[in-house]
Amino acid sequence: MAIRAVVWDVDDTLFDYTTADRVGMGAHLAAEGLLDGYDTVEQALAHWREITDRQWARFSAGEVTFEGQRRDRVRVFLGEQLTDARADDWFQRYMAHYEAAWALFPDVLPALDALAASHRHAVLSNSSLTVQDRKLRTLGVHDRFEVILCAAELGVSKPEAGAFLAACEALELAPHQVAYVGDHPEIDGRGAAEAGLLSVWIDRDGAHTSGDAPTGPHRIASLAELPAILRADTRFGAPSTFR
Repeated sequence: MAIRAVVWDVDDTLFDYTTADRVGMGAHLAAEGLLDGYDTVEQALAHWREITDRQWARFSAGEVTFEGQRRDRVRVFLGEQLTDARADDWFQRYMAHYEAAWALFPDVLPALDALAASHRHAVLSNSSLTVQDRKLRTLGVHDRFEVILCAAELGVSKPEAGAFLAACEALELAPHQVAYVGDHPEIDGRGAAEAGLLSVWIDRDGAHTSGDAPTGPHRIASLAELPAILRADTRFGAPSTFR
């Protein structure tokens, strides 16, 4: 049966999160006078990203709330036992710099335009609806999606099958009628494939070798390749023509 809908990840799939985070945090640390403790800006950013990944894993595992992981990121990064209010204030100052750097990837609008008439579209993110709804509105693509689902409200996060199946249920489609597009090989790629969706993993920077790529997902370097995959739908063992 043909693919009728595409469910999208947001960060580092539609939205260039990595660049926005790097630019925004760099500006924030400079404004806060916090770069002196590091040899380079890149070292400071690597420390922030390591803490972010660790705290996000705690949120995904249900160990902390969405707001709690944000506060703990700040506390660990600064090495201070801040009150919730002070941690929130620090994070909001960072957010102002971060949001100033928000942008879609250049291949996003052409891909959405190419698929607008042929497929329905939805979002499934491991963030919160408050964050992603505002982000998609600011980026001018909110109205492209008929359903927007996030882990914080669902109570289940990717790569759990329940998250992907919730998106299919919201669209009133079976998993084999839905494609999922995301940037993380395991959380998005393998997770969607194991849930029964047509899984498309976008690996823009080619950082993963063929040896560490998960089985199941179609691997693409640009969203320009997506329409051909949706037309071909080679999920059932036929080799993809894409890298």
